[in-house]
Amino acid sequence: MDKRMSAREAVAQIEDGMTVGIGGWGPRRKPMALVREILRSDLKDLTVVSYGGADVGMLCAAGKVKKLVFAFVSLDFIPLEPYFRQARQSGAIEVMEIDEGMLLLGLRAAAWSLPFMPTEVGLGTDVLTHNPQIKIIDSPYDDKEWVAMPALPLDVSLIHVDRADFRGVCQIAGPDHYMDDWFARAANNTIVSCDELVDTDFFHDPARAREVFWERSATSAIVEAPGGAHPSSCSPRYGFDVAHFKAYAASAKDGGINAYMEQYLGADEAEYQRNVGGLEAITSLALPTY
Repeated sequence: MDKRMSAREAVAQIEDGMTVGIGGWGPRRKPMALVREILRSDLKDLTVVSYGGADVGMLCAAGKVKKLVFAFVSLDFIPLEPYFRQARQSGAIEVMEIDEGMLLLGLRAAAWSLPFMPTEVGLGTDVLTHNPQIKIIDSPYDDKEWVAMPALPLDVSLIHVDRADFRGVCQIAGPDHYMDDWFARAANNTIVSCDELVDTDFFHDPARAREVFWERSATSAIVEAPGGAHPSSCSPRYGFDVAHFKAYAASAKDGGINAYMEQYLGADEAEYQRNVGGLEAITSLALPTY
C-alpha cells in the first residue's frame, strides 16, 4: 500500500474540532512542515496534545487551538515558549496541564483501548486540584488509592522521522524516539513526515530495523519533507536553529505571529525554506551539546 502524500493532501484529512497529537519533544524533532501546513489552512478549534515547543506556540498564536493537553511547552534554551505563554496567561485556550508521565500513560491507555491507566503519579499534587476530571480510584486488592489517568485518544497524530518507505515503515536514528511510538498507536490517523524517503530494502539491515519503533500499520500517510523539522532539531541530521528561535521569540513582543508568518511561512514548504536560507543551511545546523 503506497501511503505517500503531499503535506497539503495529508493535512486536508484533518477537520475542525479534531484532537491532534504532535510528536517530538520541545525543540526536538517536531513535525514542523506539517504544522506549517496547518497554519496555511483554515483549520480551527483543535485540541492539541503535545510535549510542546514552537508547534504549540504557533498554533495557539494563529488561533487554531481550542484546548491544549500538555506537560510543558518549552524551547529549551528559552524556557517558556512565548506565544504559548501569551495564550495561557490571557485565557485564550482551555488547558489540561499534567505530569509528563501522566501524558504518556494517557497515550498508552488510548493505544491499548483502555479507559484509563492506574498510577501513583499525581497523588498529593495540584495536578489533581486543577484537573478535577481526573479521578482517584480504590485498589480492588488492597487499601491503596490510585490516580486513574484517562485515555487520550487522538483523531490524528503528526510525527517527523529521519527516513521512511512508501509503506509507512519509519526510522528514528537519533538517541531518543521520545513518545512518538505511543502518539502513533493512540491515533486513528498517523501522518508522518520524513527527511528522506527510502526503498524498503533499507530496512533489511538489522541495525536500521532496530530504529523502527512502531508498526507500519499504524502509519496512515508519509510526507517527504527534507528539513521538515526546522527550526527544531532532527538528530543526527541537524540541530535546532538557535538564531531562528530567538527571532521567533522576539516576534512575540514585536510584530506578533502575523509578522513572523509574513516573513517566513510562505505559500508552501519550498518557499519557507528559501526564507530561512535553504535546505543546505538547515542541514548544516550544528547539533546541540549537553
